[in-house]
Amino acid sequence: MPLIAIKILVGFIVGVLIGLSGVGGGVLLLPVLIFGLRVPAIVAVGSDALFNFFTKIPAGLLHLKRGTVKGKVVLALALGSVPGSIAGVKLLMYIRSIYGDGVNNFIKTAVGVLLIIIPLLLLFQKRIEERVTNRPPTMRGFAGMVLIGLIAGFLVGMTSVGSGSIIMMLLLLFYNFAPKFNVGTDIVHAVILTGVTGLLHFRLGNVDSSLVLSLLVGSIPGGLLGSHLATRVPMLWLRRILCTLLLITGARMLLA
Repeated sequence: MPLIAIKILVGFIVGVLIGLSGVGGGVLLLPVLIFGLRVPAIVAVGSDALFNFFTKIPAGLLHLKRGTVKGKVVLALALGSVPGSIAGVKLLMYIRSIYGDGVNNFIKTAVGVLLIIIPLLLLFQKRIEERVTNRPPTMRGFAGMVLIGLIAGFLVGMTSVGSGSIIMMLLLLFYNFAPKFNVGTDIVHAVILTGVTGLLHFRLGNVDSSLVLSLLVGSIPGGLLGSHLATRVPMLWLRRILCTLLLITGARMLLA
């Protein structure tokens, strides 16, 4: 099978899984790029960030149309995440300037840690939601949101992972927004964060444009099919299986 067809197929499968499970594209795609397609880790991060930017735009526009986005929260998160992303990307460039291709090993370790933390959070998400429902927020004001954005932005700049899952979980833990606003706000902010991160990596030559295009060609029909099948597949078990596979992948990255 030609390489471009394999890339399109990967995009299609990832799109189906995103549509079915709701698990973020960065978490699902990055290990496939690094281990499956053998893309250098730093190029995989940049390409994944740009891919996530384009795939989140339609959902972001839909939430804006529905009015399920808290604009001030998006602004507060972005005030932290944009400089955080810049710092994360600059750290990678600093490491590459000293260790050369050794930066790829650093990225694999960082991604491996996140691939253990994020699936665990996703597995216990329902239990966390039940615990915090109707509970007064433990943090107030913009300062906490800016800090959440800063942490997530730094991680996304380094790994492209967490623009959705980490921020959503932190908002859930420390603020008490209705689920529909949590999701909508998270997605619109993720468009900004992944756009900035993708642009930074693109300007530094860390993006394979043909790879991103091929993935997008496959992911669009894949996402539509996954969304259509979502009501016909036991999503809870699918999410558990995916999280288990991600945990194994994260452990493999750390032990490699």
